[in-house]
Amino acid sequence: MPQELFYKEALKLGMKEFRSATSEKRNPYLPVLDDIVPPEKALTGIHLGVTQIPMWFIVGTKTGGRVNAFTNGFLPILEEGTEFADKWEALYRSHVSEGIRDPIKVYEYLNRYYVEEGNKRVSVLKFCGAYSIAADVIRVLPERDGSDAVEKYYEFLEFNRCSKINFIEFSKRGKYRELMRAMGKAYGEWWSVEEQRRFSGAYYLFEQAYTALGGDKLSITIGDAMLSYMQIYGYTELQNAGVTEISVNLKRIWEEFTLKEKDDAIELKSAPAEEKKQSVLSKVLPKTAKLKAAFVYDIVPEKSGWVSDHEAGRRYAQTVLGDKAETTVYVCEDESRHYEVLEEAIAAGNKMVFTVSPRMLKASLRAAATYPEVVVMNCSLNTSHRYVRTYYTRMYEVKFILGALAGTLTASGRLGYVCDYPIYGQIAGINAFALGAQMAHPGTKVYLEWSSVKGAEEAARSLRAKHIHLISSQDTARFTEDRRSSFGLSHITNEKTELLAVPVWKWGVYYEKMMRAAMGKTIKSEYVNTARALNYFWGMSAGVADIEYAPALPLPSRRYADFFRNSIISGAGKPFLTPFYTQSGEVVGARQYELSLEQIISMDYLAENVIGDIPSYDELTAVGQKTVDMVGIGQAKKRAEAAV
Repeated sequence: MPQELFYKEALKLGMKEFRSATSEKRNPYLPVLDDIVPPEKALTGIHLGVTQIPMWFIVGTKTGGRVNAFTNGFLPILEEGTEFADKWEALYRSHVSEGIRDPIKVYEYLNRYYVEEGNKRVSVLKFCGAYSIAADVIRVLPERDGSDAVEKYYEFLEFNRCSKINFIEFSKRGKYRELMRAMGKAYGEWWSVEEQRRFSGAYYLFEQAYTALGGDKLSITIGDAMLSYMQIYGYTELQNAGVTEISVNLKRIWEEFTLKEKDDAIELKSAPAEEKKQSVLSKVLPKTAKLKAAFVYDIVPEKSGWVSDHEAGRRYAQTVLGDKAETTVYVCEDESRHYEVLEEAIAAGNKMVFTVSPRMLKASLRAAATYPEVVVMNCSLNTSHRYVRTYYTRMYEVKFILGALAGTLTASGRLGYVCDYPIYGQIAGINAFALGAQMAHPGTKVYLEWSSVKGAEEAARSLRAKHIHLISSQDTARFTEDRRSSFGLSHITNEKTELLAVPVWKWGVYYEKMMRAAMGKTIKSEYVNTARALNYFWGMSAGVADIEYAPALPLPSRRYADFFRNSIISGAGKPFLTPFYTQSGEVVGARQYELSLEQIISMDYLAENVIGDIPSYDELTAVGQKTVDMVGIGQAKKRAEAAV
């Protein structure tokens, strides 16, 4: 095309864009920063110097002087033959022959750029499809008003300060921290020039592959998609992959991205599906092949009460199902080999795989995306991933009963609670215990400690130092070589620990029902019939959770606990019946109703009678941090303010 016709072509595109915006009742012109921020505020902006800025973040002009010359996409709309058109054409010819070297001058506000000098240069480069441009930048800081947009921007500033990366953004808060963790970097760690270069290259290749598949038509950002990709395949793999390999992997996990567009991304299954009755014909037909199921542990059962309980559940399910199923155990304590072991299990013919730790979620997700014919299930909660199913137990129901029991037994009105990790489901357990105790003994306070901060024994010692002896400790027994630390509801003194009642995880019942559902194709049909992530969240009514009493518990207390147990199993008992109050004094539910499972799972607050806090990320042990990385609540993923 002759060069003199390029303005005509740009004008044609500009008029098309102008008409489209007008018909859709959108502003067809460029936004003006002076209309958004008072001009005097810009005078106090921070001069950042000359840097490369992404073209797609240049959205407007500083003043209204040239606003009628461009569309909102910086395409020209002034007629041919004008002085503006001649200058635009001359600038285009200069760019083609020599390139545009002089930096433009811009103001940055909320990570968007508004041009003060160089509007035509931006127009020409956008028309030519340029990726970035050199700009002399002045940053205008917004007031921190608590709004989501402003808080996201300040998170970006923290990230940009140490990385110098300005082209990646996310649709939700907290994602820059997740990105750093996915890269294996500490938050606030400074990036070398080489690290900036490698990240930029990986982003560029990912963007090419993602956009070619239609990712630019989704509402999520490229950053959202790239982070999801890294959480499945890893940052190292992304750096070493080309566009073709990235495209293949993207096609496998595409529903992950469409899922992120949904407000209701998770579908909760609160009870097992009813088993279909066998027909007479099915009883005389040949038996189908047995189900092969793998159980993958990240630590040997002898070292972990949690894994030991799951292993007991596997043995129970194997015994009950008999020759209908074949279960195999795989143990891998090396996190870097989790995916390799899952591939080994799948290669051995297992069509159902259970991973019993949230720390194995990443490997589970990758295996589920790579082998869609295999049912991969991870024991965690509130994970909005399309390909891997998750399962967990509504243990907060049992915790409510334990709290009510403790409330009847306390004379001081002071109870203790030791929680493991600040993850989804655990916060509900704390609050259920506190509300149960408050119901039985109004005015009761529950003092909270975390085993993932101090260790289980030190947490219990901290409570005893406050003269608190009725303590709800871990949900399952812990092995320390050949002895167990306390768990369940106990009366603990310096001299002895007297067990009163314990929560019971009936993993055997859970696994039996899950495997029967897999044999009957129920699990696959549930997956096919929804576009959301499947979380199985069964409770006492499904027989997968219960409470057991120790001999030391008085008979009247047992009868009291049984009343609540039976009411919860029947559906009449409601641990989270509103209204109740949080620590900050906010009321949950202005009128009386039962919280939904979604509201219970997503709890990120503590009830008013809880004394203690949700720990920050920096306070957690290494194991605690890894667990929180996978399924932690928002507050737990934040660093301590003093460290930022």
